[in-house]
Amino acid sequence: MGESFSKKENRNKKAKSKEDKAQRAQERKLNNNKGKGLEDMLAYVDENGNLSATPPKETRKTDIDAKDIRIGATPRPAEDPVKTGTVTFYNQTKGFGFIAEDNSREDVFFHMNELLDPVREKDKVSFTKERNSKGYYAAAIRKLNAGNKPPAQ
Repeated sequence: MGESFSKKENRNKKAKSKEDKAQRAQERKLNNNKGKGLEDMLAYVDENGNLSATPPKETRKTDIDAKDIRIGATPRPAEDPVKTGTVTFYNQTKGFGFIAEDNSREDVFFHMNELLDPVREKDKVSFTKERNSKGYYAAAIRKLNAGNKPPAQ
């Protein structure tokens, strides 16, 4: 009895697979980087960011002083610690409220213990913005009269 068609096909597939595997191994052997010198493995980047096998020309080289290199974030300009705003909400019985900051229109929470003068809603106030675990809050809150500016500290 002879082999069936599928058995012949499987045998041919195995033989082809074995042959392909041997060919890939031979290619790996030829393209092996072991034993090459450092110069053969180096690549250079020119002033345009392109890779090349030759070193770039030294004509455009500029010296940079180490003192001119700045590491880190750029410093922010010093902010005035005393801010101004308007009381938008104040619940006297519960003892808290909110101030809309003039510059950012951001609402800042305040507690009645931080009031230096009695305030009502729509009063102009000066305050310092501080941070705790829950976020920002207004501290040292003073009521501003019509012509008053915030006190300088």
